[in-house]
Amino acid sequence: MSTSIGAVLLEGAASDARHLTFDHGSQGSRAVVRTAKVAVSWAIRAIVLGVGGIIIGIWVHGGGVTGISSLAGLLISAGRLTGLAGSYLLVLQLLALARLPFLQWAIGFDRLVIIHKLNGKMAVALIAAHVVMITAGYALMSKVSMWAQFLRFLTAYKGMVAATVATSFILLVVGTSIFIVKRRLRYESWYLVHLLAYSAVILAWFHQIPTGMVFLGNPWTAVFWTAIYILSLSLVVIFRFVQPVVRCLIHQMKVEEVVEEAPGVVSIRVTGRHLEYLNARAGQSFQWRFLDRKRWWESHPFSLSEAPDGKSFRITVKALGDFSRNAGFIRPGTRVVAEGPFGSFTTDEARKNRFALIAGGIGITPIRALLQELRHDVVLIYRASSDEDLIFLQELERLARTRGSRLFFLKGNRHEAVCRGYLSPEHLRELLPDIRDRDVYVCGPSSLMSLVGDSLRKLRVPEEQIHSDEFNF
Repeated sequence: MSTSIGAVLLEGAASDARHLTFDHGSQGSRAVVRTAKVAVSWAIRAIVLGVGGIIIGIWVHGGGVTGISSLAGLLISAGRLTGLAGSYLLVLQLLALARLPFLQWAIGFDRLVIIHKLNGKMAVALIAAHVVMITAGYALMSKVSMWAQFLRFLTAYKGMVAATVATSFILLVVGTSIFIVKRRLRYESWYLVHLLAYSAVILAWFHQIPTGMVFLGNPWTAVFWTAIYILSLSLVVIFRFVQPVVRCLIHQMKVEEVVEEAPGVVSIRVTGRHLEYLNARAGQSFQWRFLDRKRWWESHPFSLSEAPDGKSFRITVKALGDFSRNAGFIRPGTRVVAEGPFGSFTTDEARKNRFALIAGGIGITPIRALLQELRHDVVLIYRASSDEDLIFLQELERLARTRGSRLFFLKGNRHEAVCRGYLSPEHLRELLPDIRDRDVYVCGPSSLMSLVGDSLRKLRVPEEQIHSDEFNF
């Protein structure tokens, strides 16, 4: 049956949902979990700020304030502080996405990605300021040009070559990140270049300990600084490299089947042993590595397109890049390594027991999994360019019938969507008069996310009831 706005509405009996879905907690239990997460996240902030305070204390103790007696002294002292701060943020940069379980649980992978991006910009700015100010300060003191002073650093100071290489690596990582945002760089190339960040952190230590004035005069500060590096890199090694290998041996995951859902869209089902121990949830994602001859070195993020049942995982891939275009050629039996689960795009974050799920394009994958998991009042709005772009159509209709959910399919190209006012505040209010009393989960390309976000704000939907997961790959 169709509505006046060109959507398809399906309704069914909710009585059959009891044996098909799982309730992951009432509002009360979810509130307890959220309170615990907030407490742990504040403890993490306190530790990060506490270590930062100690680093400032090291700078002060090393003459950071008393050594300022001229412009050259001011530049050198400020350069030392920015160098320490930039290096500390560089270490935090690695830890933010080191797959640390307590960070993932307390802060969430989505927020860690945002922190990672902001922290990276700050780290680069501080390191750049360090290079400029230190060079300028010593150049003023020696009464030579900055270029001459830079060459003197390279030839006469220990660790300066390591520092130069580390800075070059950092700039390369930042540059490739900008290019991938503009969709000019392959994901695989970006991923390999990012591995240079580990080398940059190690090289920074080889620069700081032999040449840093705050460390040369006080061996205990050198021990403290070295301990930060050793602890951080150990956590990275354990959770980024050792854990995936151990999980591979324990879970023995492999490709069970590859199914074409639509032209250019395939679903891959992965089975294994004791998958329930991973505690994956609908709405979450994994980093997937398929161990065949052509793909063993690639790791790609894909959301679950089916609520996990402890026996298998399903991901659905649309041909958008080199890997995804060839995903249909992955053979059943291929071994799989999966890192995760990641993401807070789950019902744990919900404030209400009523839900609105909004998907665009391949963003339907985690939304479809959420629809399967939920058993409360649920409305799904699915935006696609044409009938051919609607995937999981039969599955969505079946889930809607068994759960009493409502489905709206909004079809048409961008021009038609604008003319019809799809997902505008007026349109959302027409579809969902009670939208302010629902948790809204939105997933899709950046254009859809921006449009829906603006509409929800104009409708005054509380920020804590809006949950988003942007799909750019």
